[in-house]
Amino acid sequence: MDGGRGPFREVSAPLSVDKVFLRYAGDAGIVTAVEDVSFAVEEGERLVLLGPSGCGKSTLLRAIGGFLPVAEGAIRLNGRPVTGPGPDRMMVFQEFDQLLPWRTVAGNVAFALRKARGLPKDEAWRRAREWVGRVGLARFADAYPHTLSGGMKQRVAIARAFAVQPAILLMDEPFAALDALSRRRMQDELLSLCEAAGSTVIFVTHGIDEAVRIGTRILVLSPHPGRLAAEYLVPEAARERGSAAFAEIEADIHARVFSGTPPEPQAVLADFREPSLV
Repeated sequence: MDGGRGPFREVSAPLSVDKVFLRYAGDAGIVTAVEDVSFAVEEGERLVLLGPSGCGKSTLLRAIGGFLPVAEGAIRLNGRPVTGPGPDRMMVFQEFDQLLPWRTVAGNVAFALRKARGLPKDEAWRRAREWVGRVGLARFADAYPHTLSGGMKQRVAIARAFAVQPAILLMDEPFAALDALSRRRMQDELLSLCEAAGSTVIFVTHGIDEAVRIGTRILVLSPHPGRLAAEYLVPEAARERGSAAFAEIEADIHARVFSGTPPEPQAVLADFREPSLV
């Protein structure tokens, strides 16, 4: 634990979420999905939003993507308010059918490059094939989405997102529908891509083990309405599956947040580090 710093500290960062409330109209009236949430994301950081179903983490991610309006507060990217979607934020969703079915694997990536980055056709196709190769699908570059497995479709969606080189990559439970072995493989592949590209990522999940494996920092949202309940800083050594540090963080999150009465919002800041890293 690090008692010398306040939770959800402010940093100089490309993305800032400042006292955000998100609401929608329900059968019983206006419903608050996210309440008074503030945090910032540093360049090159992999921030995980973790919480139970219905806590508003996906709603918050969509607001960052510009797909939902903010009821109160502000979301800023490089100092400018987020008012709609843009090529500086690319989303990868949980659903497998997020590709254009009438375009090939490489064609889906090339289309995004031409629309989002305005690349000439030849350059877009060159980069598309390069990124398709990076996710291990070079042999399927000319295949159509309906011929691919779910995991392969997610690889294409990830290649498309990385190829555009957004300021922030937004990922909404992209591996939740995969089987356990495929999910672990995709987590490892995502980490390799992020480390090679130096990407800034916000990743939504309800899986504690997935959060610890992927995140450099984890923000835990409380049950509905979503408020920030805890923050965990995860050093590289603690992200290795099977390590004592990995198990410690996993157990602490479960004990503090998912068992019994959760802590008061913004009450926990845990900084897990190997003794040699302190």
